Amino acid sequence: MFFTSLNHFKLSRSKAVLAFIIFTLLTVLCCGKRKPPLPPLEKITQQLKITGNQQGNTVILSWTLPTQNAPSSNILNIERIDIYRLVEPLTSTLTLSEEEFSSRSTLIATIPVSADDFKLRRMTFTDTLQFAGQSSRLHYAIRFVNASGQKAAFSNFLLIEPTAKVAQAPSNLNVKTLKDSIKLNWDAPTYNVDGSEPANILGYNIYRLTERGVPELLNSTPDKRNEFFDKVFEFEKIQMYFVRSVSLGTNGEPIESLNSNIVEVFPKDIYQPEAPNAVTIAAAPNNLSIFFAFNSEKDIAGYRIYRTLDPNKPKSDWTLLTPDLLTTNTFSDKNVESGKTYFYFLIAIDNSGNVSEPSEIVSETVP
Repeated sequence: MFFTSLNHFKLSRSKAVLAFIIFTLLTVLCCGKRKPPLPPLEKITQQLKITGNQQGNTVILSWTLPTQNAPSSNILNIERIDIYRLVEPLTSTLTLSEEEFSSRSTLIATIPVSADDFKLRRMTFTDTLQFAGQSSRLHYAIRFVNASGQKAAFSNFLLIEPTAKVAQAPSNLNVKTLKDSIKLNWDAPTYNVDGSEPANILGYNIYRLTERGVPELLNSTPDKRNEFFDKVFEFEKIQMYFVRSVSLGTNGEPIESLNSNIVEVFPKDIYQPEAPNAVTIAAAPNNLSIFFAFNSEKDIAGYRIYRTLDPNKPKSDWTLLTPDLLTTNTFSDKNVESGKTYFYFLIAIDNSGNVSEPSEIVSETVP
């Protein structure tokens, strides 16, 4: 009886130990095991702001990309920009919710975004319009899309009411280098972009491209002539020009055409400057002071002064008093003798080495 109870006790104890071991193993295997970490959900909350305007038969949209590594930008893995357009009749309401735009607009373009784009920051898109004879209102918006296909909120809504009667671009632009300007002339358009005539021409805007290729407007108001004189150009430097027609828009605003042909010219300075003028002399003992007016040309390198006691000598035989170009408009001649009369003339020399005609001859007697 005792041994039976003892054996029963040992068996129960063994079962308890086994149960404890199994429980411990299950605890380690089930509760202590960790799952691999899940990647955080990508967020794309950055919005863009777009601007734009009609030019000819196009609408040009532009925007500035935010700094990609800015702490507050929330930009992750941006892959592209989607561009949307909604076309409505002019009688439609101006109020438009994001939900309405999302459901009714059309995706018209997808533009990839590269690291270089984020460096340059500025991006543009050109939408070519098809005029069907019916006035309409256009709404544009764009938004970021990341590599996972997640889309940011829409940008602002850009409203455009395009004008069909915008003049075509000028044609046959050509240039000619003159002494003090570059002359541009062109042919006026005869049609509007929708094929109607006469051309709706308010005037013309003339542009010169900078070294960075940025258009620089040369006139303050639309020029009504078919020619223009650029008087602030630089010799010995490539100049590039184009012209745009300007039309009156639906709401009275000026609307430019597309660009004319672009012309390039390398103006060489082969023109002699004007002769120095307003030359005068002031006499003092052992000194004759010469005064004259600066030339109006902007590229004058300096002046040379010649002197003689015999005005009948050929000018080539007169004495040069300024071997180094004179850059002021005064000169003192102290190598003179009392009682003698001295004669002088001047020439101007520009940066290209062009030499003016001699000035008038002036003279004075040393007291």
